[in-house]
Amino acid sequence: MNSARCPVPRHLGAVNWLGLWTLYLKEVRRFSKVATQTIISPLVTTLLYLVIFSLALGRSLPQLGGVSYAQFLMPGLIMMTIAQNSFANTSSSLVISKVQGNIVDLLMPPLSAVELTLGLAAGGLSRGIAVGFTSSVALRILLPFGIHNWLFVLVTAVAASLMLSFIGILAGLWAEKFDQMAAVTNFVITPLSFLSGAFYSTDRLPEFWRFLAHLNPFFYMIDDFRYGFIGHADGSLPAGLAVLAISDLLLGVAIWRLIAKGYKLRP
Repeated sequence: MNSARCPVPRHLGAVNWLGLWTLYLKEVRRFSKVATQTIISPLVTTLLYLVIFSLALGRSLPQLGGVSYAQFLMPGLIMMTIAQNSFANTSSSLVISKVQGNIVDLLMPPLSAVELTLGLAAGGLSRGIAVGFTSSVALRILLPFGIHNWLFVLVTAVAASLMLSFIGILAGLWAEKFDQMAAVTNFVITPLSFLSGAFYSTDRLPEFWRFLAHLNPFFYMIDDFRYGFIGHADGSLPAGLAVLAISDLLLGVAIWRLIAKGYKLRP
């Protein structure tokens, strides 16, 4: 007769790598299983923006930054797509879990606040980069372009996607229903995206409005990203990298503290 063996406790160590990886895969599978909605749909929207703005403004603005208006517009559209989808992934993950009542599945596993923050943010980062890469490939077919500086393209894409993933987590922690989430999207994310210089050069704005535009952190992620493609920037490149790095650090620390305190996660 075989005696039952007692389960052996799993030694997790300083970092629960298995739990962190599992959470990351869960977040990636959330958007990859509905790729038509999460990847293809943003691609179609980006292409429509390119066609509409090119037809509407292409003749009146023959060149910006030393390139055609369509080539100037393209990096801004890609970055807008990266930002919006990174935000959507993390925010929707938390809000849906709250509304469906399965947020406990996120809190019960032996994951620290840091691991929860990194796992959720990494999922949003992956969706943002996936959408950005897909959009770049599609736009490359329609509008041939080169890369001026690969390092700026990659670093800015990752830093910006991470920033919007963090903002999405903050919004998801705060929101308790979908209309609150929609309010953040409509009154914060969309205005900051459209007023960031994605469709125009801030050098053409009056001095006061140019100053306001440079206070928008979204301006720097688009400006540095555009420099990586066409070699032209309206603002300071080091300042842009510094804004992104500091924003990511402050947002990450804030989220870590909120999750550690169970802000709107526990009754």
